[in-house]
Amino acid sequence: MLIYQLILKESNIFILDDILFAPINGLIFVAKKINDVVEKETSDEGTIKERLMALQLRFELDEISEEDYDREEDDLLRKLEQIRVDKKNR
Repeated sequence: MLIYQLILKESNIFILDDILFAPINGLIFVAKKINDVVEKETSDEGTIKERLMALQLRFELDEISEEDYDREEDDLLRKLEQIRVDKKNR
């Protein structure tokens, strides 16, 4: 009977811990998901290529200046090169 009471008491403590830490665990979960999305966005060649095509389209439609286009294109090409280097070094 004593063992049963100890087990019951410990399980109540674990339930209480789960309730108290639920908001923190939720924030950790959301932060991990955001990190996964950011890593995918910054390490996927396809995403960078899509952004380059969108940039080209914006330039052709005169939505951005040539200076802005050149600056953003250089930035995206650097990112693309870095992704390729990182993949090669794995």
